[in-house]
Amino acid sequence: MRVILLQDVENLGRKYEIKDVKDGYARNFLIPNGLVKKAIPKALKWLKVKKEVELKKIEEDLKKVQEQASAVDGYELVIPVKIGEKDQLFASINKRKIFEKLKEAGFGIKEPQIKLEDPIKEVGEYPIKIKFDHNLEAKIRVIITEEK
Repeated sequence: MRVILLQDVENLGRKYEIKDVKDGYARNFLIPNGLVKKAIPKALKWLKVKKEVELKKIEEDLKKVQEQASAVDGYELVIPVKIGEKDQLFASINKRKIFEKLKEAGFGIKEPQIKLEDPIKEVGEYPIKIKFDHNLEAKIRVIITEEK
């Protein structure tokens, strides 16, 4: 029996693929659990429309993410902090502080997107990566200065 997968099915295929499966497997497991539809002409037309809608949605999302990534790429974020003796910071700069400063600057970036291995503990310039969906990446420079 030819079926259209309505979601990813382990050891069978990915969402919206057309597969040939044994009749009993389809009737007794896949169809009752809502995992597939029979691949009749009406369902194939539905699949074509559904794929077009999904593709359009993905393209719009990609465009939005590209705009967001290009807007933040190369941005220099200056964070003034209190400094003790020997140029040590009173409080280290972590993802949360960078996230809050980027939010204040008007960027719609989520905290988990910021890739910072260890908190920043000294004055200086630090390159920070920001990961976006669709495997896009941007780099910003975080500049830690002494608060006047």
